[in-house]
Amino acid sequence: MVDLCQRVADSSGVLDILSMVSFTVGNGEAVAITGSSGSGKSTLLGLMAGLDVPTSGTVRLLGHDLFTLDEEARARLRAQYVGFVFQAFHLLPNLTALENVMLPLELRGESAQAPARAMLERVGLKDRLSHYPRTLSGGEQQRVSLARAFVQKPALLFADEPTGSLDEQNGRMVTDLMFGLHQELGTSLVLVTHDPQLAARCGRELRLAGGRLVDSGQAAPA
Repeated sequence: MVDLCQRVADSSGVLDILSMVSFTVGNGEAVAITGSSGSGKSTLLGLMAGLDVPTSGTVRLLGHDLFTLDEEARARLRAQYVGFVFQAFHLLPNLTALENVMLPLELRGESAQAPARAMLERVGLKDRLSHYPRTLSGGEQQRVSLARAFVQKPALLFADEPTGSLDEQNGRMVTDLMFGLHQELGTSLVLVTHDPQLAARCGRELRLAGGRLVDSGQAAPA
């Protein structure tokens, strides 16, 4: 459940970045957040993940009120239940593909190598295990990011423009993998995108305009 207001102050006064945004994401649901640049999409995603703190409001994640927790407790909750996929990949450059995917499991003290290998094979990268990010194409890097996000079988995945840096062919491959894993694992998916075709693959579309939620209905058919 999300019920938020976010403001910032600059030289011209106080600006409402998000105002009176309220909605719920169900278990296993896929939800797209859309809107023009500057409408508050990425800000909303950061607040939902507890990476930022709102001016007012609440976010309940799996029964936890995020903003009654301190930063360390929010980080533990994310590590246990949440995966992330970003437009810019955010792979660690000094780790191989396998090591990048192993990392979230290692941080939880779990056996990591076999699940990481299996997940990289699942996304078609079994021959790239020892490659560093700089030697991988953009599409391959994003598939490593997907493997890293899904290897821990998260209850919730946040994806911020996951195909924004990819060409059409790689974007389609990453999209198919992401939705396939979402359905296979029952992971709830919250997706920020400018792409109407990508949004249409979700069960519901939340459209922002000027920091306000102007539509929370069903996604239009592709």
